[in-house]
Amino acid sequence: MKILLIRHGESEANIAHCINDDPTRPVNLTERGRAQAEVASNELRAARFTHAYASEFPRAQQTAKILLRHHACPLYIDARINERRTGMDGLPVDKFNDLIFTDPLRIKPERGESFLEQMGRLRSFMDDLAARHPDGKVLAVSHENPILAALALTSDNPEQTVRGSIANCAWVELVWPVG
Repeated sequence: MKILLIRHGESEANIAHCINDDPTRPVNLTERGRAQAEVASNELRAARFTHAYASEFPRAQQTAKILLRHHACPLYIDARINERRTGMDGLPVDKFNDLIFTDPLRIKPERGESFLEQMGRLRSFMDDLAARHPDGKVLAVSHENPILAALALTSDNPEQTVRGSIANCAWVELVWPVG
């Protein structure tokens, strides 16, 4: 299976530099975020997606709907590609980054998950998709941390991968299972 993981467009939380890991708290795309999704939609127009997934977060679903304008596949919602759970919803992103700085793979907030736990969640998602759609080309609209977790699953150096970044509406394409 081929999967294209794309980060949502710029959101209100991105502008505010605050954490939104609660999908029930609506954080929407900004005008710039919608424009980023439009650009990506045009760039991906010729892609032949067989299936599409988005996280439970409004910003991911809004991005997915824009991306799918040129595609006939339905959109499924899957919590396994949700943003990393931190338990720090509404706090500045810097608070989280300062907390995990010394060991971003293993440190987890009191009410959150570690990056390693998030990698397990993404592995479950990817394994399930590969079993369901072995010959598919899947679009998955998610968030920076889950996409980094998916990349870490294919990396020889997850500790370096966890410190990476994914721009809004940037994507990576993976073949799963690896090798």
